[in-house]
Amino acid sequence: MVYETGNETVDDAVRRVLDGETLDRTDGLALIAQPAEALAAGADIVRRHYSDGTVDACSIVNAKAGDCAEDCGFCAQSAHFDTGIDTYGFLGPEKVLEAAKRAEADGAQRFGIVVAEKGVSKEHRPDEWAEIVEAIRLVRDETDVEVDASLGLLTQAEAEELAAEGLNHYNHNIETSRRYFPEVVGTHSFEDRLKTLRRAKNAGMDLCAGVILGMGESPTDRVDAAIELQDIGVSSLPVNILNPVEGTPMGDADHADISKTEVLKTIAVYRFLHPDSRVRLTGGREVNLAPDEQHLPFEAGADGLLTGDYLTTEGQDPGDDIDIMQRAGLEPNREVNEFDPDEVKERHREPAPDTAVGTATSNAQSELDD
Repeated sequence: MVYETGNETVDDAVRRVLDGETLDRTDGLALIAQPAEALAAGADIVRRHYSDGTVDACSIVNAKAGDCAEDCGFCAQSAHFDTGIDTYGFLGPEKVLEAAKRAEADGAQRFGIVVAEKGVSKEHRPDEWAEIVEAIRLVRDETDVEVDASLGLLTQAEAEELAAEGLNHYNHNIETSRRYFPEVVGTHSFEDRLKTLRRAKNAGMDLCAGVILGMGESPTDRVDAAIELQDIGVSSLPVNILNPVEGTPMGDADHADISKTEVLKTIAVYRFLHPDSRVRLTGGREVNLAPDEQHLPFEAGADGLLTGDYLTTEGQDPGDDIDIMQRAGLEPNREVNEFDPDEVKERHREPAPDTAVGTATSNAQSELDD
C-alpha cells in the first residue's frame, strides 16, 4: 500500500501502525504538532487498513433527566446549575423500548440507555435498577440493535449483572486528561471513572469511553486522554465538541475553545493511537461544524457517529447523517441492523419520545474558525 503523505513524522507513524505497532504518548505529541492535511491523510490510510469502509451509528435516549448531584461543568443536567431543562425520573421500560425502535428505524446499530446521575445503585434504588434491567431485556429481545448503557459509576457486582443481561457496550466518558479533569468535575475523581471502566471490562462488556473537546484543555491533554483510553482498552471512542449550554460554568462561550483544524487533528491522532477502535463523532458537531464541513472528520480517521438527538439538545436528521457518510466516501454500517439507507433519507423524522431533548439552550452561535 502506498502511504506517503510527504510528512516524515506522519509517514513513519503510518508505517509503524500498519506493521502492528502501538504508538505511545511521545508519538501522539509529535503527531498532534503536524499539519492537519498530512495528519488527516495519514489517519485515513490507517482507517482504511483497519476498518471495513463503514460508519457505525449509535443512538441514545435520556432515560432519566436532571437533578444529578455531580457538578460536571459542561452538563445541563447537574442540580448545581440552573439550566431550566425538563427533569423526570426513569422513563420506564416501554418508553425506552419505544425510543430504541425509533433508533432502529433511523439506522442505528446500537442503542444507549443513559441515566443522568453519579451511579444507578442496585443497593440504594433497587426498584429503579430493576426497571433498567427490564428495559435492557426489552431492547435486547424486541429489536435488532445492540443494547448499550451509560449508568454512571458501577460496583463489580452491578457490572457483572449487566453483562449477564447482554449489555454490549458500557459508556463512561473520561471527558479529558487526568491533569485537566479537576478543572471540569469536583464531586468525583478521574480514578473513579477509570475504576468503573475496569469493572465493566472485567465483567466482559466492551467499553465506549471518550472525551469532550474545547473545554479549555491543551493539545497535550487531548493526547493524554487518548493514552489513558489506550491503557484501558476501548472499542468505541466518542469525540464530543463542547456545546456551551446556558447556566453551566462553561455556558458563557459562543463556541468551543478549539479550532476546526484542531478538532480534525485530534481525531486523526486518535485514529493513530486507536487504530482498530471506532472513533466516533458525537455531541456538539452540528453547532461547531457547518453542514458542509461535517464530512471532514470522516476523511481524517473517524468511522462512527452518534445519530439523532442528544440528551438535552437536538441533533440532526439521521438521513442527513447518511448523506455525510456518503460524501466522505463511506457507507453506513448494517452488520447488526440491516436497514435501507434510502428509506431513512426519504422519511421525515417521527416525533421523539417524551424526553428532555431540545430543552437545553445552547449559546453556540457559529461554527468553529480555522
